[in-house]
Amino acid sequence: MKDELCFLSASTAARMIAERTLSPVALMDAVLDRIDRVNGGLNAFITIDREAARAAAEQAEAQAHAGMPLGRLHGVPFTAKDLINSAGMKTTFGSKIMADNVPVVDAVSLARLRRAGAILIGKTTTPEFGHKPMTTAPLFGTTHNPWRLDRTPGGSSGGSAAAVAAGLAPLSIGTDGGGSTRIPAACCGVVGVKATLGRVPHDQTPDRFGNLAYLGPMTRTVADAALMLDIMAGADPADPHSLAKPPSLAVAAAAAGTNARFDSLRVAWRPRLGNRLVDTELLSIVESAVSVLADRGAAISEWPDDFENTEPHWLVLTYAGWAARFADDVASRGKDMDPTLVTSIERGLDYTARDMQAAINLRSRLYLTVNGWFDDADVIATPTLSRPPMAVDQDPFGQTIINGEAAGSLRSAWYPYTHPFNLTGHPAITIPAGFTADGLPVGLQLVAPYWQEERLFKAAAAIEADRPWAHRRPQL
Repeated sequence: MKDELCFLSASTAARMIAERTLSPVALMDAVLDRIDRVNGGLNAFITIDREAARAAAEQAEAQAHAGMPLGRLHGVPFTAKDLINSAGMKTTFGSKIMADNVPVVDAVSLARLRRAGAILIGKTTTPEFGHKPMTTAPLFGTTHNPWRLDRTPGGSSGGSAAAVAAGLAPLSIGTDGGGSTRIPAACCGVVGVKATLGRVPHDQTPDRFGNLAYLGPMTRTVADAALMLDIMAGADPADPHSLAKPPSLAVAAAAAGTNARFDSLRVAWRPRLGNRLVDTELLSIVESAVSVLADRGAAISEWPDDFENTEPHWLVLTYAGWAARFADDVASRGKDMDPTLVTSIERGLDYTARDMQAAINLRSRLYLTVNGWFDDADVIATPTLSRPPMAVDQDPFGQTIINGEAAGSLRSAWYPYTHPFNLTGHPAITIPAGFTADGLPVGLQLVAPYWQEERLFKAAAAIEADRPWAHRRPQL
């Protein structure tokens, strides 16, 4: 029975708590007990504050019994990737350098979830400063995929994805600088959202104007992701991209999508995005998921691959940014840092100002290109990844092997579908498309024009209704 509570959706749990048919304390106890039983094999958490979480659950229960006004997530447990500031709880960035860092102020997105009544139970694992698509770091070791422990959960929000998939909290805040929410969501069979640039304020990025990183929901259901987004979204003066933007109405869109027809929806199916190879089984699974929209009336057209892989330009912006932030740390404490992060920083130091400005200019041209796609399509559909989750000890600088062939670097060949939209700012969602014959999750990515998250949630909810996934649980 306790595990049944752990796999309740956040929306259902919040409704039951408001109706006083579910105790926040019972829910919290079930989640903490499950963490104690299964996290040892996953290693999804850097920090867990059991005492504070249970005290908050007791307070939430007292407020519910007293008939006080309740927030939309009252008493619901959540986690946050350990790149996101949490007042009074360590935020280590997965780094020995920051191992004792305790912020005094919450990040805006985290504070908004708390104000809605959600209870933070802990911080999930991330590679050091979120620098790679596998979740390993010198500070805590290796995080494993709950569907198969010998596979990576992806990264850099791998701990969040593993925790959500394994029933260790229904909600988590991830971050996404090149796919870091969508990659692990696809690897772990959950929903991950990278909203429009500025939809969710990012008050921690050192570059407020050229930002590539996004904060977003990671959940087991589309409705929960919509609820998280509606709560976290909205203007904040710390993020200039967030100002004077339309409100998020994702919950209403997800509800409408369950039984919707899509007779006027034009879907551009792009099975490749500057990459040569896609896993054959994965491609078939994703195409089948897209066909749900066709069954409901949408016009699906396959587009040719006329796209330049964006990895080289993303690397200039990202590596140069890391070099500016962390080069002094390498000089003073490099022996304590992940060697793959050190290598990335050293590569960033080799770029010139001309390289940097050329990449910035390319970003502007890319925005215009992608924006132009929506003259002929309402939604872009792609695989989220080109192959299922890799080995847990995959070298992040190694080759991507697809259909038995070496396909290129991880960023260019495994997730070429994600980082273009970090550069352009367009909203994207990944949802589970199905599972391979050996039980590994596969993700479908949908992309929309700026501020059209509702379009994504409506389509995603339709696919979820016809091809449900949340009932599946990893056997841990």
